[in-house]
Amino acid sequence: MALTRTLDDAVVVLTGASSGIGTATAYALARRGAAVALAARSEDALERVAARCRELGGQALVVPTDVTDPVAVEILAARTAEEFGRIDAWVNNAAVSAVGLFDEIPVREFRRVLEVNLLGTVHGMRAALPYLAAAGGGVLVNNASVLAEVAMPYQSAYNATKHGIRGLADTVRQELRLTGRGNVSVCTVLPASIDTPFFRHAANHTGRELVPPPPVYPPELVAETVVRLLRRPRREAYAGGAARLLGAQWRLAPALAERVLGWYVHRTQFGPARRPDSAGNVFVADATARRDGGWHGRRRHLVRMTTAFGLAAAGTAVGTMAARARRSRADR
Repeated sequence: MALTRTLDDAVVVLTGASSGIGTATAYALARRGAAVALAARSEDALERVAARCRELGGQALVVPTDVTDPVAVEILAARTAEEFGRIDAWVNNAAVSAVGLFDEIPVREFRRVLEVNLLGTVHGMRAALPYLAAAGGGVLVNNASVLAEVAMPYQSAYNATKHGIRGLADTVRQELRLTGRGNVSVCTVLPASIDTPFFRHAANHTGRELVPPPPVYPPELVAETVVRLLRRPRREAYAGGAARLLGAQWRLAPALAERVLGWYVHRTQFGPARRPDSAGNVFVADATARRDGGWHGRRRHLVRMTTAFGLAAAGTAVGTMAARARRSRADR
């Protein structure tokens, strides 16, 4: 079920709104006249985002929130409903990451990634559902990344949370349908590499500069995907052609795709500079209010790398069909 109201009359809660995809989504909603409740840890960054939302024609409420605290998330929901009268949609977008080998990421940071990304989504969904039902139905969108479907090295904590978010959404969708609450839609977004501050602010235990593996897409692409889901909900939606191709490769030939993607990310996720170990923004708020991460130069690789992914997918398909043909001949 879509929003019971048009976007220019909708009330949307948005977590992780202080930078990157969250900020881009806030602006996309504001341009359409929506009222947005902006949540993140940094009040200063949220105030800057809110000011821009109002300039774009939307209404904005700032509610500093640590999504790992279920009480704080319940307060976010209550304040939004008190300010605007209801909640029509909720977007769970808050996320952090700790990058490094699985056995070299500090346990404290690993746990915090789980708490922010997965439990933060749990808290958001639990807070949102009663208000969406009270509004006569609505849409709940979880930003899960293409890493909810595939995996990449050095991102074990992040991968685990995104796979968990996807499974959580599938289960809750089933339960809503079974309990007569099908007027609430649960959607999952699976973006490819996005030009946000994410890689600059992630905890880093690799000793090297982190960069997004190309092709890199602008955050506005994900924002527009979220807007489309609010208007016409679907179970899942990719953001970026590379994400769709990666998903297809993974389903078609998972063992081969796992090896190829591991090799590719190992070669493209690190820049030339050396970096000391850092906890990044895992525990400290990101106060940039920036949508992009400064990876504009990498966008020139978009067509070339998308073509490469397409050729790789075709090669995977040929290899898989050849393997099946060999097995078929052996069985005769």
